[in-house]
Amino acid sequence: MFRRFFAPKAAAPPLSGAPRQPREKIYTAQSGYVYHYYYRGFRVLDPGQGATEFVFEISADRKNWRETSVRQRHSGMAAWESANLRTLTAAERYAIAKIALFQAFDERAAPNALDSVIEVGLAEIRGIVETLGL
Repeated sequence: MFRRFFAPKAAAPPLSGAPRQPREKIYTAQSGYVYHYYYRGFRVLDPGQGATEFVFEISADRKNWRETSVRQRHSGMAAWESANLRTLTAAERYAIAKIALFQAFDERAAPNALDSVIEVGLAEIRGIVETLGL
């Protein structure tokens, strides 16, 4: 019975789509922080979680780096795609993740507030897609 509590957690699937030469990019947030970030790649999480996770490495001081993730729920993507009768491309899905990251930079008061996963559901997808003009 206790084995499942003490068993090692399954490792996350490896990242795909990582750039060959990661480029450091900068975003000045409305919160006043200047964030530096790298895109590290994405992974499709198991069907139980039903999401694609985009992983970024971020820093507000260029000394302390941490990973943060943007998770796009498959149910939200599927709902948007069926309502709009088209499939989002991989580039559009990445753009949605990046805009969600920027929104988190703007809305969260301090860099340590970015330790939690940034969840992107149907409501967020609608807003971001409208912002992008897709």
